[in-house]
Amino acid sequence: MALNSWLLSAGLQASPNGEDNGDAHLKSLLLHHETTLPVTAGKLDLGTWQRVFYAEFDGQRRKRVIVKVLGVE
Repeated sequence: MALNSWLLSAGLQASPNGEDNGDAHLKSLLLHHETTLPVTAGKLDLGTWQRVFYAEFDGQRRKRVIVKVLGVE
């Protein structure tokens, strides 16, 4: 991966505790780990060219989803 090559060329190495997922953390920072999605009348309200994508950069792990509802009358 290009990011891994860049990290190595910059003299950065895996952490002393043996984990080598630093690139996954950097990618997560660039793409964010949360989003706000508009829902109108119970349906996802995205624009014509908008989509929601999920990307996992650190292998498969158990996930939890947290949904917070704002502005409900």
